[in-house]
Amino acid sequence: MAFVNVPQVLKTLRNLQLIQTTTATSKKITTTSAAAGGTKATTKTTTASAAAAAAARATTTLIDKAHTRTVKEKISYCDALLRQLSSSRSRSASNYQRQSKRNSSGQTRRGNNTESFCTYATSLSRMTTMSSQEAAVASSMAQAQAEAQAQAQFTREYYDMPYQCEMSDSAPNTPGPFSVPKKYYRHAAHRVFVNRSLHLENIKYYGFDMDYTLAEYKSPQYEQLGFNLVKERLVSMGYPKEILQFEYDPTFPVRGLWFDTLYGNLLKVDAYGNILVCVHGFEFIKHHQVYELYPNKFLKLDESRVYVLNTLFNLPETYLLACLTDFFTNSKDFVRVERGIKAGDFLFTYKSIFQDVRRAVDWVHSDGDLKRRTTQNMAYYVKKDKRLPTVLSRIRESGAKLFMLTNSDYTYTNEIMSYLFDFPHGATADEPHRDWKSYFDVIVVDARKPLFFDEGTVLRQVDTKTGGLKIGTHIGPLQPGQVYSGGSCELFTKFINAKGKDVLYVGDHIFGDILKSKKIRGWRTFLIVPELVRELHVWTDECQLFAELQNLDIKLGDLYRDLDSSAKVKPDISQLRTCIRDVTHKMDMSYGMMGSLFRSGSRQTFFSSQVVRYADVYAATLLNLIYYPFSYMFRAPAMLLPHESTVAHDQAHPPPTAASTSSTSSAALEGICTGSSVTTGTTTSTSTSSSSSNVASKLSSAPRTDEVLAAVADVPATVGKDPKDLHRASSIVHTRPSTPTVVTHTHDEDYSEEEETASGPESASEQQQREASD
Repeated sequence: MAFVNVPQVLKTLRNLQLIQTTTATSKKITTTSAAAGGTKATTKTTTASAAAAAAARATTTLIDKAHTRTVKEKISYCDALLRQLSSSRSRSASNYQRQSKRNSSGQTRRGNNTESFCTYATSLSRMTTMSSQEAAVASSMAQAQAEAQAQAQFTREYYDMPYQCEMSDSAPNTPGPFSVPKKYYRHAAHRVFVNRSLHLENIKYYGFDMDYTLAEYKSPQYEQLGFNLVKERLVSMGYPKEILQFEYDPTFPVRGLWFDTLYGNLLKVDAYGNILVCVHGFEFIKHHQVYELYPNKFLKLDESRVYVLNTLFNLPETYLLACLTDFFTNSKDFVRVERGIKAGDFLFTYKSIFQDVRRAVDWVHSDGDLKRRTTQNMAYYVKKDKRLPTVLSRIRESGAKLFMLTNSDYTYTNEIMSYLFDFPHGATADEPHRDWKSYFDVIVVDARKPLFFDEGTVLRQVDTKTGGLKIGTHIGPLQPGQVYSGGSCELFTKFINAKGKDVLYVGDHIFGDILKSKKIRGWRTFLIVPELVRELHVWTDECQLFAELQNLDIKLGDLYRDLDSSAKVKPDISQLRTCIRDVTHKMDMSYGMMGSLFRSGSRQTFFSSQVVRYADVYAATLLNLIYYPFSYMFRAPAMLLPHESTVAHDQAHPPPTAASTSSTSSAALEGICTGSSVTTGTTTSTSTSSSSSNVASKLSSAPRTDEVLAAVADVPATVGKDPKDLHRASSIVHTRPSTPTVVTHTHDEDYSEEEETASGPESASEQQQREASD
């Protein structure tokens, strides 16, 4: 890849600007010398001196302009100068040839005619100079084009990088042709993504859920198992045996959908309840039909009507609801009505169907064969990674403590965790094997989240030999190596002596693990999103669709480029709109039938908004922590609004000139100090002048200039009021709050208490306010 020498480009551009300045100066001096009857030597010397002076004057301006030019602007600039230089060189060649003919024919004697000689010499000099400068411009243009190509290649290499699970830690964004260096990021497979800044050094306790967090189940095998077991349970509840023929399709369901129990629709909505996708069974509802069912394509999140399918355990349930709706709708034995299915004298509402499915799912997880079938074939359903003991061990080595908090019972938890830690060695190859419980300081099962984060349940100790619960309520303290059942977050944090921000909890359940722990207890949160593997795959593999959509957006902007409110002709954008819709649809279908987990086109989904709002950081797996030091500062990128993301800094409006403000303030201040008032077209009373004098006397003792300006701003408001009110107002000193000298605003950075107290000394006013509050 070729990289451009930026100083050389600036130097070349500087020379280009000087050609025009030198040419104009030479012509002017030549005419002046001819009129004065100067000699050849005088003309050459004066022309050269003037050119040098012009070069010096133009250098500063050109550098400022060149630094603000983009690569594209540099290419256009060079192209325009090439055309201009070519034209000027042609004119100079014509002048030179014409003057040569006149000299050879004897029409002019060069030695006696100063004007003729200056024209001849100037033409020759300009031809020689422009030829060399034209070559320099062409070289600069080629360099700029090479820079543009290098940038394009760099962008392709960075964004088109294929997703691999075994990537090295070296990032692709090494310094390239960009003038501003890019921040170093680990590869996508190893990344932890940040919504709110998090300093790992401040974390004292790391908490982990088990299901889909410590123990990641294989997809779609595990969803297929749950789907089949729920089907069998529904048949045992009286549903038609035909539903046993349903086969799970992992390309259809996605987390975060809403099920409308009134109309039996699966809805993909944005953060505010605006409907993005509506599906009845497997039928995607058209826009005009959606408007008929949902006014303004909006639905409020009402728990009595809407159920949010937020968890990975909900994926089989989501697809089964769609299957049942489609089956009853298209079956000849049933008649579809507005809010359900009718069969003879019986009515099955969508809400009753949903409730049956929910009961079947709960039974399969609690009393059914799901756990037994899972533990019988661990290798088929559960992922096992030797990095898990290593990352947990390294967390403890950093000085932090670990706890596990899961809703699963002890027997199932013990079998799953024993399998995950079933290696011939411990955290390292030279360390002997350890029991899984030794990696945690506290273990809590049967937590019943999210109830755990609210009132909780009774805290009891588990007999690890039998799996049963010991008699009585455990009143503390919590002992390492022991296992506890139930309890509440309030009691738990009291026993471990931790504040909310001291704890980082890692889980996959956006509601049970993340939302409640964040809202109620203020824990820092780490959301596990296994779907990120697929999402990043599409993001990189289908990059041409994103590029195509950006190009269409550029074409749309070009159609309106030269139009304003006076335009009478309306550009035809119908074809562009169709292309944009088609490309957007292709992008959505690249993720699956229901599109991306995080967006629909340019709109973020409800699930995405929950992630942004409640998850401080998120990743595809907790094992990505192994690629970061435990003193790492996760700093969140700026969440830019459209007026920030689409406006470059060099396009910002210049700040308003302070001339008018300064003159107004000075005049007002002078009026106050002299006892007069500043008015417009009216004469104030004697009381107003007296009031102004009183204010001025107060201002004279004010310690800061900004207090004077604040008082000045309040003077005109006293005009025309009752003299008694003016007298009372004049006794009040109008001040402005002082600028804090320590960090008082809440920024995105995660400061510890020690850093806050060491951020700087208090001002006198801040000290007085603190003492008064104490």
